[in-house]
Amino acid sequence: MKINDLLHKVYGTNPNEPESLQPKEALAYGIAGFGQNFICTIIGSYLTIFLTDALLFGAADVTFGSVTGAMAVAYLMLGTRIFDAFNDPIMGSIVDKTRTKWGKCRPYLKWMAIPIAIMTIACFLPVFQAKATSTFIIVAVIYVVWSVVYTVADVPYWGLSTCMTNNTVVRGNLLTITRLLCTLGAGIVTVFVPIITGAVTAKYRYTEDMLAQIKIDKAAEIATLVKNQGLSVDDAAATFFNTVIAGQEIANANTLKWTYFICAAVLVIVAIPMFFYGFNNTKERFTADDNPPSFGHNLKLLFKNKELLLIVISGIFGGARMVYTYTGGLYFAKYVLQNEGLYSLITLLVVPGGLVASILVPWMSKKFTKKWAYIFVHIFGGIVMGVMYFVGYDATWKLIVAAIGLVLLGIPQGVNNIITYAMIGDTVDYLEWKTGERGEGICFAMQTLINKIGMAFGAFIGVISFAAAGIDAETGYISAEGARTLWNMLVLSGVISMFACAVPMFFYTITEKRQEEMVAEIEARKVTK
Repeated sequence: MKINDLLHKVYGTNPNEPESLQPKEALAYGIAGFGQNFICTIIGSYLTIFLTDALLFGAADVTFGSVTGAMAVAYLMLGTRIFDAFNDPIMGSIVDKTRTKWGKCRPYLKWMAIPIAIMTIACFLPVFQAKATSTFIIVAVIYVVWSVVYTVADVPYWGLSTCMTNNTVVRGNLLTITRLLCTLGAGIVTVFVPIITGAVTAKYRYTEDMLAQIKIDKAAEIATLVKNQGLSVDDAAATFFNTVIAGQEIANANTLKWTYFICAAVLVIVAIPMFFYGFNNTKERFTADDNPPSFGHNLKLLFKNKELLLIVISGIFGGARMVYTYTGGLYFAKYVLQNEGLYSLITLLVVPGGLVASILVPWMSKKFTKKWAYIFVHIFGGIVMGVMYFVGYDATWKLIVAAIGLVLLGIPQGVNNIITYAMIGDTVDYLEWKTGERGEGICFAMQTLINKIGMAFGAFIGVISFAAAGIDAETGYISAEGARTLWNMLVLSGVISMFACAVPMFFYTITEKRQEEMVAEIEARKVTK
């Protein structure tokens, strides 16, 4: 079988209909998403730890009034991403009003590539001074600007899928393959960046052996602190440990600053040409030619699309379901497992389940419908995380159970990544069937809103867990009690979120059969006009 024939089979496209979506175009769309996720992931997964560990706002002695530096970072991540998320409907409305010779979604891939590149690199500039209030303000402003610039490209990118084809099967396949490419792009960044940062900062790493030796060397002094100040042995030993590594924390922070900057620059250089490739090799076929709608009109359309609103509510409830794949998981690997590179293993363990999900989604959608596939996998994910929570992590066999759990959790993560986009595509057809207007921009703005709410919760819970665990980014110390706190907050939040996000979908009514009927009725209306 020729490669082109295989691609036609994979995407469900028809080689005898050259004016319809073809594999080359579908791949170009996916490649743009692949590059986009290089940029999204370096910011989403590593800007937080850049702030806490490289710029040392996670150090114990950093405060902004009554707020610790770590909590200030948490509030910045939460506030900026929620602000950014609620910009998405505005951007969706702008997309729906856009009229150019290239269409209404495609041109943003061309227009925004360079601004995104500049702002991404600016977030990781190595010239920022550690612990300085002015630095925090500057980075906060740059991050807010980045979020706006990124939104201007992200919303139309996902809306473009509904402009390329209105065939629900082909669109579902397109989004399935695209999400796999996006996941691959994100996975490359997630795997290799912590391996690199862990390797270049290994000489500064706190180890249990170092602490054990201090307990021996400083036994008398530690006993005095335990007796007079009521400290635990570990906390008392940490007092002396801090003197051992005095001065090294600045060198470690400087090394991290330059490492993250170089990683960001390389990823941007590789990713930006993919934006242009996606722009040059895609085509919009189903762009409305009517008068551009106003933002207020689009909001009214949004609230008429009750099926979409159920997906949005579910996505918000599920914002913390994968928190361990964000900053919190990196903190756990770095400070509890004492190996930053193990974060790569944590994320890799999810991959097999995600691959299984890509195979299961078409079958599950046909057998159970997208709705029930979504519900089933999230209930399954909640059960898996519940087992992980009660088993714990403080023994080798428990870590093996956790590793198996991560593999299984790849299934709900993968199914969610694929099915949600396809379901939103179906709600575009539902909106057109109900109102005569498609509103791709405002509808797919809800998907990016969901993604950003998830990133907001992921970063926020990760950093407040960091703070609650009593981690000092400057010394790298965490107590045994702090490690348990970190684990409990990361896993339990995922358990609650997994179950919660399934609840709204019990009220979702679009099935594959109903979607086909709606598209047929829409086409019939066009013929009779």
